[in-house]
Amino acid sequence: MSTPPVTPLVEAQGVVKRYGPTTALADGRLTVLPGESHALVGRNGAGKSTLVSVLTGLQAPDEGTVRFDGELAPPLADRDAWRGKVACVYQKPTVVPELTVAENLFINRQPLRRSLISWRALRAQAAELLDTWDVRVDPDARTADLKVEDRQMVEIARALSFGARFIVLDEPTAQLDNREIERLFDRMRGLQDSGVTFLFISHHLQEVYEVCQTVTVLRDARWITTAPVADMPRAALVEAMAGETVAEQQQAVRTRETDAPVLLDARGLTSDAYQDVDLTVRRGEVVGLAGISGSGKIELAETFTGLHTPSGGTARLDGRPLPFGDVQASLKAGVGFVPRDRHAQGLVFGMTIGDNATLSVLDRLGRRGFVRTERKRGFATALIDRLDIHAEGPDQPVSDLSGGNAQKVVMARALASDPRLLVLINPTAGVDVKSKESLLARVDTAREDGTAVLVVSDELDDLRRCDRVLVLFHGRVVAEHPAGWRDHELIASIEGVDHG
Repeated sequence: MSTPPVTPLVEAQGVVKRYGPTTALADGRLTVLPGESHALVGRNGAGKSTLVSVLTGLQAPDEGTVRFDGELAPPLADRDAWRGKVACVYQKPTVVPELTVAENLFINRQPLRRSLISWRALRAQAAELLDTWDVRVDPDARTADLKVEDRQMVEIARALSFGARFIVLDEPTAQLDNREIERLFDRMRGLQDSGVTFLFISHHLQEVYEVCQTVTVLRDARWITTAPVADMPRAALVEAMAGETVAEQQQAVRTRETDAPVLLDARGLTSDAYQDVDLTVRRGEVVGLAGISGSGKIELAETFTGLHTPSGGTARLDGRPLPFGDVQASLKAGVGFVPRDRHAQGLVFGMTIGDNATLSVLDRLGRRGFVRTERKRGFATALIDRLDIHAEGPDQPVSDLSGGNAQKVVMARALASDPRLLVLINPTAGVDVKSKESLLARVDTAREDGTAVLVVSDELDDLRRCDRVLVLFHGRVVAEHPAGWRDHELIASIEGVDHG
């Protein structure tokens, strides 16, 4: 007798999601069988987060269907029905840190006695729930005092208490060390044996092979393949993520002056985020920093801008010690900076384009603290022309601009001080194709002007402008790729895969 087919616990077919002119997901597909750990992998922008938002009922698909146990997903408004089917444990905890474990487990549904919370019943129910799922945490412990892995288990237990048996783990190991990761995986296996199904999202491909049975790959907002992990060699998985046609494209190797003077020279830099990093950037050289979330690449780059003070090591810019932990001193030393988030760090939205573009050079626009309006206007107008910012003029509020033009204002301010070192973090994030090309052209101009450029990005197109790319993994430089690298080679290094 043939075994009857197993009904998928979760099935998404032909999911399409658009945000205005942007198609975030063109063909999302996923079939997860009961009791398995199913990996969802893909590079940033592949569509993973969008698919998860549809699977968890945060967004309705524009096209396609989602089914749980063969039945269509409930309406978005029926939150109780969604909670009974699926939950997502995110990289950042959603528990309330000042409440106890018991209070977090039953928040907004505490047991009552005569219209008052029964604390004894609350603790008893919490202890029973934790015991049922073998979560060894004190119900009376303050959640803020728990280890990250224990907070995650509390979130999983809370989801299971609603009846959900499908748990999405979004980068659950990003803040864990190796021992904590192994303990999390042991707990996952135990929960699987009890009938819990996981969708596991991680940039650490090694983890996919350790804890998952099946893997689905998304690329460029489309489903690429689903296969048993045992049947997908690592090289094939990286190829599926990168795209074979792209991987075969060989870039033109850029010639550069290897004897140009070193402008940035860092030795033994160490902090909580990175360890013993040596880094040099020559005059007119563009160096990329790549790595997964938590690799330390952003913290390393921000150290050169004065945002962090390392616990060890030194850095010199143009032969002089680079000040740490002082943004103003770093700016005066010759560092220009495009931060990772233009909304939170890059722009003052209550001010004009001219005000924002000239913030780093106010001392050049006047004397004794007084800024000459006409001089500032002329300086800002020149920057607007130089960066091709589409605006009415320097007096226009920066809040009126599109994402691409707003990012150009951030770049304009970074270049306004004629920096010796230009640090760019995700310089083309959230901008249209035309603005992206314009911003990257500024990188080429800076190189030609003899500036040392450090580019931190998850976008391969940003890194293609680099003379070489350093890859960080768990805070250490693990690989260096000269210009001419192939996509699959760089991705293999980023994901921690031995692609040799």
